[in-house]
Amino acid sequence: MEPTPLTVRYFAGARAAAGRAEEVTPAGRSLDDLTTELAQRHGDRLAAVLRVASFLVDGVACHDRRAPLPGGATIDVLPPFAGG
Repeated sequence: MEPTPLTVRYFAGARAAAGRAEEVTPAGRSLDDLTTELAQRHGDRLAAVLRVASFLVDGVACHDRRAPLPGGATIDVLPPFAGG
């Protein structure tokens, strides 16, 4: 049986660069693999955002970008925010 897909949610500049608020993508890979695929899918503008973004996996900051993402996880893409 296939792992439950991942939900990727984009915020602020990441949303604008991806052209959508969220998408569903297959599980079974790392955050590094996922961001490479998303950059290829959506182009240079999103690739630039992904290079400086922070990521939450089910609400927890992801510090190991090479660890496998759990099936069914929600990945939040958080670009740097201005202001304070």
